[in-house]
Amino acid sequence: MWKDFKDFIKKGNLVQLAVAFIMGVAFAALVKSFINDLIMPLVGKAIGNVDFASLYINLSGQTYESVAAAREAGAAAIYYGAFINNLINFLLIALVVFMLVRAYAKTQKPAEAAAPTTKECPYCKSAVPLAASRCPHCTSELSAT
Repeated sequence: MWKDFKDFIKKGNLVQLAVAFIMGVAFAALVKSFINDLIMPLVGKAIGNVDFASLYINLSGQTYESVAAAREAGAAAIYYGAFINNLINFLLIALVVFMLVRAYAKTQKPAEAAAPTTKECPYCKSAVPLAASRCPHCTSELSAT
């Protein structure tokens, strides 16, 4: 069992998956910072100095100075500003991943078509091996082409 486990750990796919996961976490942190620190302030400024992170609907009936105070108190509230931030974050990550996959696909050469191994019988339209002189389905004689 230990040998199987070591073989599993040594496989390249597991290492590649681990590297991809770590890069994904780092990429998510970068995108989150890009959204929260650069994009959202610009969007908020463009629509009238709105800080999306501070937008919420208080359902508890009490007043709180900020979103952080309401969250700390455990107040019943709808934090729609955080949802807007996360939605924009998701859309930008999806756009970046789409662009990366699209660029990667352009670097790949198209798969070459495999040489045909069969031909069509002109009488019954069945697939017949290229070297066959008779159709196995209708027994018609086939040309050598």
